[in-house]
Amino acid sequence: LYFIWFPTTEAIPQSDDTNVVEICKINEIIHNISNKTTIFVENNALSLQKIKEQDNTTPHMDAQQHLEIEEKVVAMLKTVFDPEIPVDIYSLGLVYKIDLSDSGDLTIDMTMTAPSCPMADFIVEDARIKLESIEGIKSVTINVVFEPEWTKEMMSEEAKLELGFL
Repeated sequence: LYFIWFPTTEAIPQSDDTNVVEICKINEIIHNISNKTTIFVENNALSLQKIKEQDNTTPHMDAQQHLEIEEKVVAMLKTVFDPEIPVDIYSLGLVYKIDLSDSGDLTIDMTMTAPSCPMADFIVEDARIKLESIEGIKSVTINVVFEPEWTKEMMSEEAKLELGFL
């Protein structure tokens, strides 16, 4: 964060577009100063103090944060159901890939139990909305794929039990 303090003059605007603070009127001298500098005006004297540079790079998560967010993603996917089937999409084996970048971009590859699933749009939108609510997730992309073709063998043991396949 940058601090601008003008105790004896009126505030001078900061230009966010050029990252330059324009000093328009201090003892009739015009100065262009980087916004990485604190500006003090006291008793008609201008003094500058360099402050910590802002890190504009994309934040990256460490391995622990990555694991925690992936666990939250799986937990959230377990709250998404096909309205016609009483088992969540994760346990059904419909989620093929979870890819979380260090910058928080999440990509999910998933399928449907059948290519003509009438609830596909509802399921994808429900998953997207829920996944976007996870702290640390910057964006969510869900790709619906049909290869490999989904089979009952992709279901978890719990899903098979719930649906009477065991």
